Amino acid sequence: MLTLLSMFYYICLRRRSRSGTRGEALTSRRAVESGQRAVLPVSVEVEQYAKEVLDFSSHYGSENSMSYTMWNLAGVPNVYPSSGDFTQTAVFRTYGTWWEQCASAPPPFKRIPKDFYSHDYIELGYEEPVYPTSVEVLETYYPGAIVQILACSHNPFSQNPPIDVRWEVLWSGEPTKALTPQARQFAPAIKHINFPTNLLRLEVNSSLLDYYTELDAVILRGVKERPMLALYKLPIIDINDLSDSEEELSDTGVPFRQEVERKGNGYFDKLPYELIQLILSHLTLPDLCRLAQSSKLLQQHCCDPLQYTQLSLQPYWARLNDASLGHLQSRCTLLQRLNLSWTGHRGALTLTGISSFLKACGQNLVCLELSCCHFLNEACLEVVSQTCRRLQELNLSSCDRLSPQAFTHICKLTLLRRLVLYRTKIEQTAILSILTFCVELRHLNLGSCVRIDDYDVVASMLATRCHSLCSLDLWRCRNLTDRGLAELASGCKMLEELDLGWCPTLQSSTGCFQQLARSLPRLRKLFLTANRSVCDSDIEELASCCPSLQHLDILGKHLPDIISTIVVEPTIISKYEQFLAQPE
Repeated sequence: MLTLLSMFYYICLRRRSRSGTRGEALTSRRAVESGQRAVLPVSVEVEQYAKEVLDFSSHYGSENSMSYTMWNLAGVPNVYPSSGDFTQTAVFRTYGTWWEQCASAPPPFKRIPKDFYSHDYIELGYEEPVYPTSVEVLETYYPGAIVQILACSHNPFSQNPPIDVRWEVLWSGEPTKALTPQARQFAPAIKHINFPTNLLRLEVNSSLLDYYTELDAVILRGVKERPMLALYKLPIIDINDLSDSEEELSDTGVPFRQEVERKGNGYFDKLPYELIQLILSHLTLPDLCRLAQSSKLLQQHCCDPLQYTQLSLQPYWARLNDASLGHLQSRCTLLQRLNLSWTGHRGALTLTGISSFLKACGQNLVCLELSCCHFLNEACLEVVSQTCRRLQELNLSSCDRLSPQAFTHICKLTLLRRLVLYRTKIEQTAILSILTFCVELRHLNLGSCVRIDDYDVVASMLATRCHSLCSLDLWRCRNLTDRGLAELASGCKMLEELDLGWCPTLQSSTGCFQQLARSLPRLRKLFLTANRSVCDSDIEELASCCPSLQHLDILGKHLPDIISTIVVEPTIISKYEQFLAQPE
């Protein structure tokens, strides 16, 4: 035992000697012995509000206005310290848990790290790079959604492209629900980093909240000079980081290979192959890659393509690059579901890298998640359409930098059943072409697609070609009329989910909502958000004709009398939200 302790102490000393020069070691030793504090540089703390909103995953507002949009987070506060529902704040698209429980939601991926909670994000650029001392988020309504704050080494306003982009987590935590929906200033204790930053990223999870969280501003405080530790601290030696080379261990007088290495795998290799595979299936992707380096037996198991039929790389968006995909390429020959959402920003993924990976591993893909992937261009979608011919699910949500002509390649994926185009620049010609050839569509999201000129024509094409449509999201489509809605309802009888929120051209006086209720008895979820023309007779018809209705959103409309009569039957309406939404 004494010999082992001596070895451990010797290794620690060797590691300590490599962590700094002899002069630094002597200086730090004297500082510790004398108990004196090091001299700190004099630096004034800078307070900054966001100069620009650089990127985000979703928002409640319209692409053509400022109400409830993420762009409201730029600049000084508009609302704080007031509390309540204000159009001048930033609001994400969803809250609660039903978004993941409805029929249009895809099944979750396996191997997601337990500490990855993020559902949405926003990136903010500031004028001056500083070493952060605090980050303060002004939450004005239903706070508690923020789960992570990150800082980036890249200056987003620099003209020189970055060679190496580094992200550092300043703070992270689990989703919470504040005791009160009132405004608060959220200022968690943050980690100190060794590079200046003027790019922050906030990640949120609103699943525990009873209503939309609203943010007003984000304050970055920091100093321009790198702060030094007030008191020298000896490096903390992680017991998991004591992997020295054979040369160093041999210096201790202990023969490395004779004492450490042992032949064979004990009894582990006696287990059935399938049982070992089942055990390894519970590991996250980084753990699986680390374990592959421990022995030849485990390398064989960890590199088995059966471990990689599903692969979600979204939790590792900050570290993923072309080289990462290259290392995984040989293991993913049986890949069926791939999630690359949020990845590839600022040159981390290129056309060459993604093309090579998809050509090698994309033949069996049935699901491809590419939400907020700004590396995508027309050439990338062409590779997807040519390689992934079995694809059934494609998510391009918030890929708002894709050119309109890029979407024409999607029509080649004739087996598509789920297509998400939320906040994209798709135009009418492309969507009509897709609907012509992709007749197997079950779920279609065209929310906030502002470049589609005539939604009545799109509704007519859906009614003609997509009779199996189960869910349709037309959030904030500005030109759907009662004629288009009538055609849609008559041709798509299988609809269970329909989002018509913030569609101002639909008027109850035309009888469109009552006809909708009579034509779609399978409806389980209906959004009529902010449609102030909805009346008692519309609700009565829904209650009478749609016995499976579980979620009705008529936010922004007072209907106290009729609601009190039908809420008694929870099987008809299990959730009702009656908040007054301010008009845009």
